[in-house]
Amino acid sequence: MLAFAEACVGIGIFISGAFLVIVSSLLFFNEVASLQTICLLAMTGALLGDHIGFYVGHFVGPKLHASQFAQRQREAIARADAMVFKYGPFTIFIGRFVPAVRSILPALIGMSGFSRRLYSILDILACALWAIALGAIVYFIGETF
Repeated sequence: MLAFAEACVGIGIFISGAFLVIVSSLLFFNEVASLQTICLLAMTGALLGDHIGFYVGHFVGPKLHASQFAQRQREAIARADAMVFKYGPFTIFIGRFVPAVRSILPALIGMSGFSRRLYSILDILACALWAIALGAIVYFIGETF
């Protein structure tokens, strides 16, 4: 649930990744859940949150682009779209590891018209790498303390 909330557009801005690390560590060290289970659940939650954000952006994007606000910010939106197309795959991976943009970036990528299939493939890889990193952090917290 925390991984989903942290990744979900709108909600993720208010949820810190530190909560996820703390709860995961408590579950692992109290032998409530295995490291594999924690990583799998975190990956699943992150994927669901990212994809909800992507599809919100995908479906709301055209309406937002037609709004008066977007017409006034046409140049800034064009620059953001160009950045997503130029650095799209890299943006997905970096965005997964940067808490400040983790929940917003999937919506921006969805708004840009990025390929849904390519997004899904890259997001699965990014979330898997992120979940492995979470597992490593939880494991090494135990080794340190």
